[in-house]
Amino acid sequence: MSLAQSAPLPPPAPDVDLEPLLALVERAFPASAGVRVAFAPMPGGASTRRYFRVQAGGRTAVGMFVPEGSKPEEIDKGGGGVARWPFLEVRDLLSSRGVDVPAVLAEDTARGWVLLEDLGDDTLAVFLGAHPSRREALYVRAVEDLARAQVALGSLPAQSLVASRAFDEDLLLWEIQHFREWALDARGMPLSGDDRRLFDAIAKRLAATLASWPRSFVHRDYQSRNLMVRPTGDLCWIDFQDALLGPRVYDLVALLNDSYQTFDRAFVEARLDDYARALGLAGDAARTDLGREFDRVTVQRKLKDAGRFVFIDRVKGNPSFLPFVEPTIAKVRASLARLADDEDMRALSAMLARVLPG
Repeated sequence: MSLAQSAPLPPPAPDVDLEPLLALVERAFPASAGVRVAFAPMPGGASTRRYFRVQAGGRTAVGMFVPEGSKPEEIDKGGGGVARWPFLEVRDLLSSRGVDVPAVLAEDTARGWVLLEDLGDDTLAVFLGAHPSRREALYVRAVEDLARAQVALGSLPAQSLVASRAFDEDLLLWEIQHFREWALDARGMPLSGDDRRLFDAIAKRLAATLASWPRSFVHRDYQSRNLMVRPTGDLCWIDFQDALLGPRVYDLVALLNDSYQTFDRAFVEARLDDYARALGLAGDAARTDLGREFDRVTVQRKLKDAGRFVFIDRVKGNPSFLPFVEPTIAKVRASLARLADDEDMRALSAMLARVLPG
Protein backbone atom coordinates (compact mmCIF):
# COMPACT_ATOMS: atom_id res chain seq x y z
CA MET A 1 0.00 0.00 0.00
CA SER A 2 1.35 3.44 -0.86
CA LEU A 3 1.48 6.26 1.63
CA ALA A 4 -1.02 8.12 -0.52
CA GLN A 5 -3.49 5.30 0.06
CA SER A 6 -2.80 4.92 3.74
CA ALA A 7 -4.70 7.96 5.00
CA PRO A 8 -6.86 10.74 3.59
CA LEU A 9 -5.23 14.09 2.96
CA PRO A 10 -5.61 16.34 6.00
CA PRO A 11 -7.45 19.66 5.69
CA PRO A 12 -4.93 22.19 7.14
CA ALA A 13 -4.19 24.05 3.91
CA PRO A 14 -6.91 23.73 1.30
CA ASP A 15 -5.06 26.18 -0.95
CA VAL A 16 -2.03 23.87 -1.19
CA ASP A 17 -2.07 20.54 -3.03
CA LEU A 18 -0.49 18.01 -0.66
CA GLU A 19 -0.50 15.08 -3.09
CA PRO A 20 3.03 15.84 -4.34
CA LEU A 21 4.24 15.99 -0.75
CA LEU A 22 2.77 12.55 -0.05
CA ALA A 23 4.67 11.19 -3.03
CA LEU A 24 7.92 12.68 -1.71
CA VAL A 25 7.33 11.13 1.70
CA GLU A 26 6.81 7.75 0.07
CA ARG A 27 10.04 8.19 -1.87
CA ALA A 28 12.07 9.32 1.15
CA PHE A 29 10.66 6.79 3.63
CA PRO A 30 9.85 3.62 1.67
CA ALA A 31 9.94 1.50 4.83
CA SER A 32 7.02 3.53 6.17
CA ALA A 33 4.64 2.38 3.45
CA GLY A 34 1.23 1.57 4.88
CA VAL A 35 1.48 3.81 7.94
CA ARG A 36 -0.67 6.82 8.55
CA VAL A 37 0.87 10.08 7.40
CA ALA A 38 0.05 13.26 9.30
CA PHE A 39 0.71 16.86 8.32
CA ALA A 40 0.81 19.96 10.48
CA PRO A 41 1.26 23.50 9.14
CA MET A 42 4.29 25.29 10.55
CA PRO A 43 4.75 29.02 11.01
CA GLY A 44 6.60 30.80 8.23
CA GLY A 45 8.25 34.18 7.98
CA ALA A 46 7.84 37.07 5.60
CA SER A 47 8.06 35.01 2.41
CA THR A 48 5.45 33.12 0.39
CA ARG A 49 6.92 29.77 1.39
CA ARG A 50 4.73 27.31 3.30
CA TYR A 51 5.98 24.62 5.68
CA PHE A 52 4.38 21.39 6.89
CA ARG A 53 5.76 18.99 9.46
CA VAL A 54 5.28 15.44 8.24
CA GLN A 55 4.95 12.43 10.54
CA ALA A 56 5.12 8.98 8.96
CA GLY A 57 5.35 6.31 11.63
CA GLY A 58 8.39 7.17 13.71
CA ARG A 59 9.92 9.44 11.06
CA THR A 60 9.48 13.17 10.68
CA ALA A 61 10.43 15.64 7.99
CA VAL A 62 9.47 19.11 6.81
CA GLY A 63 7.75 19.76 3.52
CA MET A 64 8.55 23.15 2.01
CA PHE A 65 6.18 24.51 -0.62
CA VAL A 66 7.50 27.38 -2.72
CA PRO A 67 5.02 28.77 -5.25
CA GLU A 68 7.75 30.43 -7.32
CA GLY A 69 10.87 28.62 -6.23
CA SER A 70 13.08 29.83 -9.07
CA LYS A 71 12.60 33.50 -8.22
CA PRO A 72 14.54 35.51 -5.63
CA GLU A 73 12.59 36.35 -2.48
CA GLU A 74 14.44 39.38 -1.18
CA ILE A 75 14.63 42.79 -2.82
CA ASP A 76 16.14 42.21 -6.24
CA LYS A 77 16.83 44.32 -9.31
CA GLY A 78 14.78 41.97 -11.45
CA GLY A 79 16.06 39.58 -14.05
CA GLY A 80 13.52 36.81 -13.51
CA GLY A 81 14.04 33.27 -12.33
CA VAL A 82 16.72 30.64 -12.84
CA ALA A 83 16.62 27.01 -13.88
CA ARG A 84 17.38 25.49 -10.47
CA TRP A 85 15.87 26.77 -7.27
CA PRO A 86 18.26 29.21 -5.56
CA PHE A 87 17.53 27.47 -2.25
CA LEU A 88 18.79 24.15 -3.61
CA GLU A 89 21.78 25.53 -5.48
CA VAL A 90 22.99 27.61 -2.54
CA ARG A 91 22.31 24.71 -0.14
CA ASP A 92 24.50 22.42 -2.20
CA LEU A 93 27.26 25.02 -2.39
CA LEU A 94 27.24 25.62 1.36
CA SER A 95 27.19 21.91 2.14
CA SER A 96 30.15 21.31 -0.17
CA ARG A 97 32.16 23.92 1.77
CA GLY A 98 31.41 22.48 5.21
CA VAL A 99 28.52 24.72 6.28
CA ASP A 100 25.78 23.00 8.29
CA VAL A 101 22.57 23.18 6.22
CA PRO A 102 19.38 21.05 6.18
CA ALA A 103 19.55 17.73 4.35
CA VAL A 104 17.29 17.39 1.30
CA LEU A 105 15.37 14.12 1.49
CA ALA A 106 13.44 14.40 -1.79
CA GLU A 107 12.35 17.08 -4.23
CA ASP A 108 9.68 17.77 -6.83
CA THR A 109 10.46 21.33 -7.81
CA ALA A 110 8.21 21.16 -10.87
CA ARG A 111 5.27 21.06 -8.48
CA GLY A 112 6.82 23.38 -5.90
CA TRP A 113 7.88 20.91 -3.20
CA VAL A 114 11.04 19.94 -1.34
CA LEU A 115 11.17 17.49 1.58
CA LEU A 116 13.77 18.51 4.15
CA GLU A 117 15.34 17.21 7.31
CA ASP A 118 13.28 18.12 10.38
CA LEU A 119 15.43 20.50 12.42
CA GLY A 120 12.86 20.91 15.18
CA ASP A 121 11.54 24.25 16.36
CA ASP A 122 14.57 25.72 18.11
CA THR A 123 15.70 28.70 16.12
CA LEU A 124 18.45 30.57 17.91
CA ALA A 125 15.84 33.12 18.97
CA VAL A 126 13.53 30.47 20.42
CA PHE A 127 16.35 28.55 22.08
CA LEU A 128 17.73 31.65 23.82
CA GLY A 129 14.27 32.43 25.15
CA ALA A 130 14.46 29.18 27.11
CA HIS A 131 18.23 29.14 27.72
CA PRO A 132 19.45 32.75 28.04
CA SER A 133 22.65 31.64 29.77
CA ARG A 134 23.80 30.08 26.49
CA ARG A 135 23.68 33.36 24.61
CA GLU A 136 27.37 34.25 24.61
CA ALA A 137 28.58 30.76 23.67
CA LEU A 138 26.09 30.47 20.82
CA TYR A 139 26.88 33.90 19.42
CA VAL A 140 30.58 33.19 19.57
CA ARG A 141 29.79 30.03 17.60
CA ALA A 142 27.67 31.95 15.08
CA VAL A 143 30.42 34.54 14.51
CA GLU A 144 33.14 31.92 14.16
CA ASP A 145 30.96 29.82 11.83
CA LEU A 146 30.45 32.88 9.64
CA ALA A 147 34.16 33.67 9.49
CA ARG A 148 35.00 30.06 8.57
CA ALA A 149 32.30 30.03 5.89
CA GLN A 150 33.59 33.26 4.35
CA VAL A 151 37.06 31.74 4.06
CA ALA A 152 35.72 28.46 2.66
CA LEU A 153 33.61 30.36 0.13
CA GLY A 154 36.40 32.70 -0.89
CA SER A 155 36.45 31.16 -4.35
CA LEU A 156 33.27 30.10 -6.12
CA PRO A 157 32.53 28.00 -9.19
CA ALA A 158 32.40 30.07 -12.35
CA GLN A 159 28.74 29.28 -12.92
CA SER A 160 27.69 29.74 -9.30
CA LEU A 161 24.47 31.66 -8.79
CA VAL A 162 26.02 33.39 -5.78
CA ALA A 163 28.94 34.60 -7.89
CA SER A 164 26.50 36.15 -10.37
CA ARG A 165 24.78 38.34 -7.76
CA ALA A 166 26.26 41.16 -5.74
CA PHE A 167 25.49 44.14 -3.57
CA ASP A 168 26.46 46.61 -6.26
CA GLU A 169 25.75 50.32 -5.98
CA ASP A 170 22.31 50.05 -7.58
CA LEU A 171 21.06 47.35 -5.21
CA LEU A 172 22.46 49.02 -2.10
CA LEU A 173 20.85 52.31 -3.14
CA TRP A 174 17.56 50.58 -3.87
CA GLU A 175 17.58 49.14 -0.35
CA ILE A 176 18.27 52.51 1.26
CA GLN A 177 15.43 54.08 -0.74
CA HIS A 178 13.18 51.28 0.49
CA PHE A 179 13.33 53.04 3.85
CA ARG A 180 12.22 56.36 2.41
CA GLU A 181 9.45 54.79 0.35
CA TRP A 182 7.94 52.67 3.12
CA ALA A 183 9.11 53.84 6.56
CA LEU A 184 8.55 57.51 5.65
CA ASP A 185 6.35 58.10 2.58
CA ALA A 186 3.98 55.19 3.19
CA ARG A 187 3.48 56.26 6.80
CA GLY A 188 2.61 59.83 5.86
CA MET A 189 5.99 61.38 6.69
CA PRO A 190 7.42 62.42 3.31
CA LEU A 191 10.65 64.37 3.25
CA SER A 192 10.61 68.04 2.31
CA GLY A 193 12.14 68.97 -1.01
CA ASP A 194 15.44 69.98 0.58
CA ASP A 195 15.58 66.89 2.81
CA ARG A 196 14.73 64.64 -0.12
CA ARG A 197 17.62 66.03 -2.15
CA LEU A 198 19.95 65.65 0.84
CA PHE A 199 18.76 62.12 1.57
CA ASP A 200 19.18 61.04 -2.05
CA ALA A 201 22.71 62.45 -2.21
CA ILE A 202 23.78 60.80 1.07
CA ALA A 203 22.18 57.51 0.05
CA LYS A 204 24.02 57.52 -3.25
CA ARG A 205 27.38 58.24 -1.64
CA LEU A 206 26.84 55.60 1.05
CA ALA A 207 25.85 53.00 -1.54
CA ALA A 208 28.89 53.84 -3.65
CA THR A 209 31.19 53.51 -0.64
CA LEU A 210 29.85 50.10 0.40
CA ALA A 211 29.88 48.84 -3.18
CA SER A 212 33.56 49.77 -3.53
CA TRP A 213 34.68 47.46 -0.70
CA PRO A 214 36.03 43.96 -1.33
CA ARG A 215 33.24 41.38 -1.55
CA SER A 216 32.76 38.06 0.19
CA PHE A 217 29.94 35.55 0.56
CA VAL A 218 26.83 37.08 2.16
CA HIS A 219 23.95 34.96 3.48
CA ARG A 220 21.87 38.16 3.43
CA ASP A 221 19.71 37.40 6.49
CA TYR A 222 22.05 35.77 9.00
CA GLN A 223 20.11 36.38 12.20
CA SER A 224 18.53 34.61 15.16
CA ARG A 225 15.44 33.40 13.29
CA ASN A 226 17.52 31.85 10.51
CA LEU A 227 19.87 29.76 12.62
CA MET A 228 18.61 26.47 14.04
CA VAL A 229 20.15 25.06 17.21
CA ARG A 230 20.82 21.35 16.96
CA PRO A 231 20.82 19.14 20.09
CA THR A 232 24.63 19.10 19.80
CA GLY A 233 24.75 22.89 20.04
CA ASP A 234 25.76 23.21 16.40
CA LEU A 235 24.04 25.91 14.36
CA CYS A 236 22.34 25.00 11.10
CA TRP A 237 21.82 27.73 8.49
CA ILE A 238 18.43 28.23 6.85
CA ASP A 239 16.82 30.87 4.58
CA PHE A 240 19.98 31.28 2.52
CA GLN A 241 18.41 31.29 -0.95
CA ASP A 242 19.15 34.98 -1.56
CA ALA A 243 22.90 34.67 -0.91
CA LEU A 244 25.16 36.94 -2.93
CA LEU A 245 28.49 38.76 -2.74
CA GLY A 246 28.89 41.88 -0.64
CA PRO A 247 30.67 43.56 2.28
CA ARG A 248 32.31 41.16 4.71
CA VAL A 249 30.46 42.71 7.65
CA TYR A 250 26.98 42.51 6.14
CA ASP A 251 26.07 39.25 7.86
CA LEU A 252 27.72 40.43 11.08
CA VAL A 253 25.35 43.40 11.05
CA ALA A 254 22.37 41.10 10.49
CA LEU A 255 23.50 38.94 13.41
CA LEU A 256 24.69 41.51 15.95
CA ASN A 257 22.21 44.26 15.11
CA ASP A 258 19.40 41.73 14.75
CA SER A 259 16.05 43.55 14.89
CA TYR A 260 14.66 40.74 17.07
CA GLN A 261 17.41 40.85 19.71
CA THR A 262 18.92 43.44 22.02
CA PHE A 263 22.61 43.46 22.93
CA ASP A 264 24.63 45.93 24.94
CA ARG A 265 27.55 47.55 23.20
CA ALA A 266 30.15 45.51 25.11
CA PHE A 267 28.59 42.29 23.79
CA VAL A 268 28.70 43.52 20.19
CA GLU A 269 32.29 44.73 20.51
CA ALA A 270 33.35 41.39 21.99
CA ARG A 271 31.79 39.53 19.05
CA LEU A 272 33.54 41.86 16.59
CA ASP A 273 36.77 40.95 18.41
CA ASP A 274 35.90 37.26 17.95
CA TYR A 275 35.37 37.81 14.24
CA ALA A 276 38.65 39.71 13.87
CA ARG A 277 40.52 36.87 15.60
CA ALA A 278 38.80 34.23 13.50
CA LEU A 279 39.88 35.99 10.30
CA GLY A 280 43.36 36.78 11.60
CA LEU A 281 42.90 40.55 11.40
CA ALA A 282 45.97 41.95 13.13
CA GLY A 283 46.49 45.31 14.74
CA ASP A 284 44.39 48.12 16.14
CA ALA A 285 43.93 49.80 12.76
CA ALA A 286 42.38 46.68 11.23
CA ARG A 287 40.03 46.32 14.18
CA THR A 288 39.07 50.01 14.02
CA ASP A 289 38.33 49.69 10.30
CA LEU A 290 36.16 46.65 11.01
CA GLY A 291 34.11 48.59 13.54
CA ARG A 292 33.56 51.51 11.20
CA GLU A 293 32.58 49.18 8.37
CA PHE A 294 30.12 47.56 10.75
CA ASP A 295 28.50 50.89 11.60
CA ARG A 296 28.28 52.05 7.97
CA VAL A 297 26.63 48.82 6.90
CA THR A 298 24.33 49.04 9.92
CA VAL A 299 23.04 52.38 8.62
CA GLN A 300 22.34 50.90 5.18
CA ARG A 301 20.97 47.52 6.31
CA LYS A 302 18.80 48.68 9.17
CA LEU A 303 17.26 51.54 7.20
CA LYS A 304 16.27 48.90 4.64
CA ASP A 305 14.90 46.62 7.37
CA ALA A 306 12.72 49.37 8.83
CA GLY A 307 11.22 50.03 5.42
CA ARG A 308 10.84 46.34 4.73
CA PHE A 309 8.82 45.74 7.88
CA VAL A 310 6.29 48.36 6.76
CA PHE A 311 6.29 46.93 3.22
CA ILE A 312 5.50 43.46 4.57
CA ASP A 313 2.52 44.91 6.42
CA ARG A 314 1.17 47.09 3.63
CA VAL A 315 1.85 44.79 0.66
CA LYS A 316 1.82 41.29 2.11
CA GLY A 317 -0.77 41.89 4.80
CA ASN A 318 1.51 40.72 7.63
CA PRO A 319 1.71 43.26 10.47
CA SER A 320 3.78 41.06 12.79
CA PHE A 321 7.02 42.90 11.99
CA LEU A 322 5.71 46.39 12.77
CA PRO A 323 6.80 46.34 16.45
CA PHE A 324 10.40 46.13 15.24
CA VAL A 325 10.35 49.28 13.10
CA GLU A 326 11.31 51.79 15.80
CA PRO A 327 13.89 49.54 17.54
CA THR A 328 15.50 49.01 14.15
CA ILE A 329 15.69 52.75 13.49
CA ALA A 330 17.22 53.14 16.96
CA LYS A 331 20.09 50.88 15.86
CA VAL A 332 20.66 53.23 12.90
CA ARG A 333 20.75 56.24 15.21
CA ALA A 334 23.34 54.54 17.44
CA SER A 335 25.64 53.79 14.51
CA LEU A 336 25.24 57.31 13.15
CA ALA A 337 26.31 58.67 16.53
CA ARG A 338 29.50 56.59 16.37
CA LEU A 339 30.17 57.95 12.87
CA ALA A 340 29.67 61.58 13.86
CA ASP A 341 33.06 62.55 12.44
CA ASP A 342 31.62 61.94 8.96
CA GLU A 343 29.71 64.88 7.47
CA ASP A 344 27.14 62.73 5.66
CA MET A 345 26.43 60.65 8.75
CA ARG A 346 25.99 63.77 10.87
CA ALA A 347 23.57 65.20 8.33
CA LEU A 348 21.60 61.95 8.11
CA SER A 349 21.40 61.78 11.90
CA ALA A 350 20.06 65.33 12.08
CA MET A 351 17.52 64.58 9.35
CA LEU A 352 16.21 61.50 11.17
CA ALA A 353 15.90 63.57 14.34
CA ARG A 354 13.77 66.10 12.45
CA VAL A 355 11.58 63.64 10.59
CA LEU A 356 11.34 60.92 13.23
CA PRO A 357 11.87 62.65 16.58
CA GLY A 358 12.46 60.27 19.44
